[in-house]
Amino acid sequence: MPIITLTTDFGIKDHFVSAVKGAIYSELPDARVVDISHEISPFHITEAAYIIQNAYKSFPKGSIHIVGIDSELNPENKHIAVKLDDHYFICANNGLICLITSEFNPEKIVEINIHDAIATNFPVLDVFVAVACHIARGGTLEVIGKPISEIKTIKGITPIVNVGNTQIVGSIIYIDNYGNLVTNITRKMFDDVGKGRSFKITARNAIFDQVYKRYSDAINFNIEKSKREEDGKKLAVFNSSGYLELAIYKSNPKTVGGASSLFGLNYRDTVSINFE
Repeated sequence: MPIITLTTDFGIKDHFVSAVKGAIYSELPDARVVDISHEISPFHITEAAYIIQNAYKSFPKGSIHIVGIDSELNPENKHIAVKLDDHYFICANNGLICLITSEFNPEKIVEINIHDAIATNFPVLDVFVAVACHIARGGTLEVIGKPISEIKTIKGITPIVNVGNTQIVGSIIYIDNYGNLVTNITRKMFDDVGKGRSFKITARNAIFDQVYKRYSDAINFNIEKSKREEDGKKLAVFNSSGYLELAIYKSNPKTVGGASSLFGLNYRDTVSINFE
């Protein structure tokens, strides 16, 4: 039985997540359901894509991923099921999949067309669960939808490199639980454009001239602990997903603050790298 994952902006206060799980178990008592996250910011497609992109690869091939973000059906927001990298994704055609497919082209895409057979105003519970259980039983995508060749794309979220390859202009795409700022600039882009040159990273008033491999690399442990610049030290790092991240060492947004609040930066704010 394939694993079915859930990623939503439902939160955990309401009944929605439990209802979806209950519907899955009602159809497939032996199902294995895993929560990726239910704390996505409401309707935040880019945030959802970042989390799913970095989580799904750890699951076995053939896993089925239900994504309940901006999923209400309307003429401009159809529902799709996609086979990608030997995984299945069930979501709205709202641009989310295009953000996940940077490394792989979809193997198959269908526009779900079983809505007439299901009376619902909660598509994640009814339509998405029905599709996921159909796939889990070994069913094909063509049975629940018509093949399509294109999906909706989101523009303006890719970093820009200037003509002389002396500057990358990116933006913040995600703020994590520690208040750290994840940009859309990857280590590969940084290396390909920079080619080992000196650089300066600027994000509003925060400036960095070094990128660390690990957070703790920013701390000089040869100095006596009482004299170190440690808690609250600002740093730039390539995170475990390979994205440039601006952070505060051992930050806590609920007490001392995080990079987002201390630097005065938020989603989509500009981050630029100038190479010498």
